[in-house]
Amino acid sequence: MWLLDSPLTTVFRRRENDGEPVNDRRLRARITRGDITRIAPGVYTDRREWERLTPMARHAQLVWESGARARSEQVYSHWAAAALHGIDILGRWPAAIDLSIADASGGRSSGGIRRHTRIDDVETWSWGRHRVATPLQTAVDLAAALRFVEAVAVVDQALWNRRTGGALVASGALVEAAHSRTGRGAGRAVRAADFASSLADSVRESESRVLISAMGFPAPELQARFVLSNGRDAFTDFFWREHRHIGEFDGAGKYRDPALRKGRAPEQVLLDEKDREDDLRRQVSAFSRWRVPALKAPRQLYDILHGAGLPTSMPRPGR
Repeated sequence: MWLLDSPLTTVFRRRENDGEPVNDRRLRARITRGDITRIAPGVYTDRREWERLTPMARHAQLVWESGARARSEQVYSHWAAAALHGIDILGRWPAAIDLSIADASGGRSSGGIRRHTRIDDVETWSWGRHRVATPLQTAVDLAAALRFVEAVAVVDQALWNRRTGGALVASGALVEAAHSRTGRGAGRAVRAADFASSLADSVRESESRVLISAMGFPAPELQARFVLSNGRDAFTDFFWREHRHIGEFDGAGKYRDPALRKGRAPEQVLLDEKDREDDLRRQVSAFSRWRVPALKAPRQLYDILHGAGLPTSMPRPGR
């Protein structure tokens, strides 16, 4: 079992000061200057540290703060559970914190809390004095609630086998749970689970794969292995073996995120990526690369792939 630890190292909480306002003049001066930011009622943190967090880590911190304020046991589920488990999503994280409640317990969504009434049992793990929906429960719950492309991104994340510590959910268990679900959203959960893959390294790769399918292109092979001229292995996001065509989503994180750069300057990362691409191009007939704008306007992705010779059974998407 793995749950995301509190992502922040510097947090000032009013409740830890006997409920009184923070009286330290230096701290109040930092708040006034904007060095300190408010992230929850009575909770402040260093602004730069907060801005360095990923959106998922920020949401996880808000769930931690909610759990600390709650006076009774809560069951955190849906997006709240996803953030704690490290299951990324497409789009914005919600402002509200998701809880699951029993059918007869009453209560409404309010005050930054979104309550989901359940008539069936929720599979949970202990989380301090609270409980959190398991990764399997979370993946199926969100798959049932989301559009297909967003649902696939979530279940791919739960299945992702290159995650540190391994996949959160086994593929067979996910498919079985989705097919066993009843009620609203059951069909959406089944469709997403049947399409899911454990090989998508990011939600953008999942989004790309859904669009590739919707636009009538052949199903690609994920994480195909190539050997570069220096003897190192290179794994490509997408590969159409029959057409000797590589496709890659080019995320900005590899150039900006210090953890992904592994001590290299952004310029060096760019040069290394160019050398890798040149090496791969010499081994195939076509190489296509795209970024987020091509996912937001699918005809751009269509033009990139079809223009490089990849066949499709569908006409060019409209605007």
